[in-house]
Parts: sequence; structure tokens; C-alpha cells
Amino acid sequence: MAKDLYEILGVPKGATDKELKAAYRKLALQYHPDKNKGDKEAEKKFGEINSAYEVLSDEKKRKQYDQFGSVPGAGGGFPGGGFQGGAQGGFPFEDMGGFADIFESFFGGSRGGSRGAKRGGAMTGNDIEAMVHLGFEEAAFGVTKELEITKPDKCQNCDGKGAEPGSAIVNCKGCSGTGEVRSVKNTILGQMVTSRTCSECNGEGKMPEKKCSKCHGTTRVRARERVKVKIPAGVDTGTVIRLGGRGEAGVKGGDYGDMFVHIQVKDSDKFKRSGIDIYTDLEIGVPMAALGGEIEIETLHGTEKLKIPTGTQPETVFKLSGKGIHREAGASREGAGKGDHHIRVKVAVPTKLSKKEKELYKELLD
Repeated sequence: MAKDLYEILGVPKGATDKELKAAYRKLALQYHPDKNKGDKEAEKKFGEINSAYEVLSDEKKRKQYDQFGSVPGAGGGFPGGGFQGGAQGGFPFEDMGGFADIFESFFGGSRGGSRGAKRGGAMTGNDIEAMVHLGFEEAAFGVTKELEITKPDKCQNCDGKGAEPGSAIVNCKGCSGTGEVRSVKNTILGQMVTSRTCSECNGEGKMPEKKCSKCHGTTRVRARERVKVKIPAGVDTGTVIRLGGRGEAGVKGGDYGDMFVHIQVKDSDKFKRSGIDIYTDLEIGVPMAALGGEIEIETLHGTEKLKIPTGTQPETVFKLSGKGIHREAGASREGAGKGDHHIRVKVAVPTKLSKKEKELYKELLD
């Protein structure tokens, strides 16, 4: 008859996860084969302890065991000899608390053997940033700018493969094509097997028989490139234009990164801007404000005639619809649109008057 798993660990059936873990630590340390060399009973006991904890520490397996008294496929016994950190069988180091730290202090590196080892291969290139300074009207109407950039680009000699033309791709000698380098250390508790990503092939397992003479196997070389950037009408300071695939070349055949062009717009001496609307001040004399009239206004789109009504007051604002910035799609997240030109009236009161002007103003006062 199979032994009760709770009895093996010396805990009651309703034991908490914390109680299970504590019991397992204590017994695992006590019966570990490397602390009881040649003791077959201790080795057998250790295997039972591992099997019991494997089931009871898993919520699904434990529930099945409590219901049916067994778990199909549950392991039994311990593979003889030493143990491999984080490999099959052996200690689940994640559950060993402070004891796991002792192992790390002895052996260094990760506890999990080959678990999580990163394999080399294609990687997307980095994005690059650029700044473009635009004049006020260039930003308003759009323009094409040419930028000169230096970036890692795909090696043309090896077509981004890292191998000299005609050279074969072979298994890495450092790891025999596995992508990992394993090492065995003897400790007071037995042998410890650790693994790390092969530094010669970066975990890829393959290497060119002869590295490219231009990129030395890196698959990329620094290159200078001229990039034309079409800037849509209506951009403003802070606008960012994305050029897909114009960034750095990827590594080992990976995709190119992107290029992000940041826009900086210079101020205008004539116009003030808010979004796609334009603002200007218009200075008129008292007679024009009082009697009204017509005046020419300079806009982004040429000269426009503005009618000044009789009795126009200072700070009155007139609007020329559609005479602001005509923003194209792509210039802003807000989409395309046409702004207006807003004109604020400033009434200039004369500080020096001729004799005739004084007489006229006096007549108005009377």
C-alpha cells in the first residue's frame, strides 16, 4: 500500500502551504543523499519527500490526491547520484528560502539551469531621433527637408549575415551548437551543474566559419545617409513625425527601427499662432474708429480687405474665416482643418495735435 503523502512530510491533511514548505525544507536537508553518502534508505526517503512535496505543493494535484488518494503520473524516487540545480528531479530551489541563497553563494549564477537562458538571434534596430527647425511659414505651408544622419546600417558585404561571402555557417565551438555553456562544481553537498548563455555565439549556437571582413560578424556597419522628410502643412513646435523603418538596422537580419523627427517652429514677427488660428493686432486712428472705413490686412494667404464699422471700439476682434493655417492630415492628431485669422483693433489716440485738430476735437466736445 502506498504511503500517505502527508505522513511522509509529517504534516496534517489540512496543512497550509507555509507548513508544507517548512516541513519539506527540514526533511530535504536531513535526508539529502549528498549528506548521507552510501545510505540507500536516506536516498529512498529523499525521493519520497520530493514526490510528496511535488504533489502537495501543487493546488490541482493536491486536490486530486485528497479526492482519489493518488495522482496519475506523479513521480517517485530520486535519480541517483548528485543533483542538478533547477533541472528535473532534485530540489525546487524556489521553495528553499534561505537555503537557496546558500546554494547561490557557493555556485553563483542562476538557480534554474537552462531555464530562462536567452538565445541570440534577430533583433529589431534601435529608433533614432532628429530635430528640424522650421520657419513660421514653412510650418504653416509644409516643406520637404533633407537630413544627414549617421547610423548603424546593414552590412552590404555580407548582406547582414555576419559571414564573409562564401563562408559557411557552422556550430559554435564554444558550446557545440547548444547555445549554452555548462559547468560542474563540486561542493560540500555534491555536484552542482550550472549553465549560462554562450558568450561566443550569444546563445545562437551558430557562427560564421569566417567572419565578415567589413562588419567583423556584427552584421552592421556605421553609414551616412541622407533622408528626405516631407513635413505636412500645419505642424507646430512639439509635432513628432515618424518615419517607419528609417532607424538603425536590426541585428542578424532583424527589422529596422524607426526615425522620429521632432519639429521646432520659429516665431513670426508678423503673426501670433494658437493651434491653426492666427492672431494680429490692427492699429487704427480715432477718425477710422469713429467713422468706419475699409483697410487692407496682410494674412498668410495674401492681402485681404477688412471693413471697419462706424463706432468700432478698442479691443474689438474681427475674424477672417478660413484665413488661418490650413492643416493637412498627418500634421496633428487632431487631423486636417482650416483655421481663422483674428484681428484685434487698437485705437491710436494722438499725443500731439495740430491747431486745426485741436479745434475739431473741441467742436466734438461741444
